[in-house]
Amino acid sequence: MTDPIKASDTPAIENGAADAPTEIDEAEEAEQRMLSARARAYRRARTVSVIGTFVILAFGCFYVAQSLILPVILAFLLALVFSPVVRTLARYRIPQSLTALAIVLTLTTSVIAGIYGLSEPVSKWIDDAPRIERQLRLRLADLGGPLEKLRDVQKQVEKATNQNDGTDTQKVVVQEPTMISQAAQGAPEIVAGIALMLVLLLFILSSGDMVYEKMVRALPTFGDRRKGLRIAHDIEREVSRYLLTISAINIGLGIIIGSLLAIVGMPNPVLWGIVAAILNFVPLLGAVVGIGIVGMVALVSMPTTTAALLPPAIYLACTALEGQFLTPALVGNRLRINSVAIILAIAFWGWIWGFIGVLVAVPLLIVMSVFAKHVAGLGGLREMLGPNNNNGN
Repeated sequence: MTDPIKASDTPAIENGAADAPTEIDEAEEAEQRMLSARARAYRRARTVSVIGTFVILAFGCFYVAQSLILPVILAFLLALVFSPVVRTLARYRIPQSLTALAIVLTLTTSVIAGIYGLSEPVSKWIDDAPRIERQLRLRLADLGGPLEKLRDVQKQVEKATNQNDGTDTQKVVVQEPTMISQAAQGAPEIVAGIALMLVLLLFILSSGDMVYEKMVRALPTFGDRRKGLRIAHDIEREVSRYLLTISAINIGLGIIIGSLLAIVGMPNPVLWGIVAAILNFVPLLGAVVGIGIVGMVALVSMPTTTAALLPPAIYLACTALEGQFLTPALVGNRLRINSVAIILAIAFWGWIWGFIGVLVAVPLLIVMSVFAKHVAGLGGLREMLGPNNNNGN
């Protein structure tokens, strides 16, 4: 006969023995989760460090090798603009090589004609720089009174410190290179870069879709190839539409500004029309720089101060109408990038590549936005470059 006390104790002992392994398993699972979390954090930190190192080295390479990289980037951007033209004419059985040669010859002729046409007025303004500076000081004499007093004090200090107490000392003056000498020194590199850009553009346009095919074939899977081809076509479409539309707008703006400045008596109106067209490729900041340049030139060229205010006012009115009404109506939603990203891109690429970097900043932003739109892992970049939708737009 079974003892009831022992029978009643048996389930308790069995429950205790069953609970112990459960607690051990939970502790092991918690430890494994902690180790896996640490491993994921370590892998994430390693990935971020590798990507950060690559980005820093890439930007350093961009800065050091800009004489080689800039012509290549300009050639590819121009190829994105003119590839639809070459492809359209190829449908009418016009050879791609012939169309590419015509485009390159047209660009070469335009560059030579522009340099030749602008060389005389630009050299004249450079030669007249001392006279322009004196006239500008006279016009700004009322605003520059404190500065003149500061210069007088500085001259007196220099006279006091330059007394040699009767001893013969030699004073070494280092003459800085002039703007013309700097341009002459950099001319061979500029000509070589333009030649490289035009030759590369000729071969890219002549090859048709070969560049796209080579890039797509380098991808591992069929899905990646389809996505890569779609990204390449979207980049070509967006960049070509933007650059063609903005180029047409800027050419019209330059013609209008040059004509109006000629009517009010501004010297060299053709030069300022071309300057306005080029500077307007830089969003937001180009108009401000153009207004400042035209305003300073008007101060030293126009007979009165009241007349000198008219050219910058015309420039401001034209660029305001273009920026607020014409460009949004023609470009529309094609350039869906917030203004902060544009300004930062202009500042960064201008620091890396100078004025050419300022011009290519927005097309490079468009390329980045297209990549961020198609690649799932670039959602953060897509959010950073996208417009602000908090206002309901």
